Amino acid sequence: MTSTSNPRDLRAELETLTTEAFRPELAGIDQLPTLDIARLMNTEDATVAAAVAHRIPEIAAAIDAVAERMGRGGRLIYMGAGTAGRLGVLDASECPPTFNTEPSQVVGLIAGGPDALVTSIEGAEDSRDLAQADLDALTLTSDDTVVGVSASGRTPYAIAAVEHARSVGALTIGLSCNEHSALAAAAEHGIEVVVGPELLTGSTRLKAGTAQKLVLNMLSTITMIRLGKTYGNLMVDVRASNEKLRARSRRIVALATGADDVEIERALAATDGEVKNAILVVLAGVDGPTAARLLEESGGRLRAALAAAGG
Repeated sequence: MTSTSNPRDLRAELETLTTEAFRPELAGIDQLPTLDIARLMNTEDATVAAAVAHRIPEIAAAIDAVAERMGRGGRLIYMGAGTAGRLGVLDASECPPTFNTEPSQVVGLIAGGPDALVTSIEGAEDSRDLAQADLDALTLTSDDTVVGVSASGRTPYAIAAVEHARSVGALTIGLSCNEHSALAAAAEHGIEVVVGPELLTGSTRLKAGTAQKLVLNMLSTITMIRLGKTYGNLMVDVRASNEKLRARSRRIVALATGADDVEIERALAATDGEVKNAILVVLAGVDGPTAARLLEESGGRLRAALAAAGG
């Protein structure tokens, strides 16, 4: 299934998509009390997690492949248009403060560029050339991963991104909300989370958007767990860039070590506020520079550094 310039053909194509299906039983929704509409919407949303659950094996396989590439220095790149593009940009932008990644490690690209985050950019999602140009600007390598995101699974920008990435040997993932999508077919790893017709016909920022957000959460979070960016369920690579995060840093060190406030402050001072290093200082009884060296030699993995230190 590919894009077409004929409006009649495009309409026929959309009518075959589950995400675009019309639900006659909801045709009178605008006449219902607000409470009833809210209950209907909540009932619809409650089905999304189950739809994602059906695709857990495919999601897990994709994550292992992403982690392997990123472990070699590769990047995770999300590409989509409209809501799908915005969700990718959102997930990417939250990785540096959560996992202390460099901004270049997890990247979100939206058709039409940054302006498309707040304004519809006419025709951007239909441009295959734009997708290739956006990737060429990043100098894509075979260690990178490109995730095309599209609720319909037919967005030319997302499909072209995956096709171009695959042609240079990059890992490719196609995330859509329709079965037998062109996007999933184009990717090495196809993930099709079928959430069914929307409460408002074709409004894929609803259940489809929620499903995409859940899957993107998994892709980034579990990849970072696999890369040693956490210690248990603690965000030990959190970047303490404000007062709230500095307080969270102290709490994480406390939870990981059981140390008192004085020891925690001393360890954080010795490691320039680096949580992972401070935990190593406390648990292994080493100084700041030694903690930094052990972590570097262990590829940033705290458990491995503790083992190397005999902790």
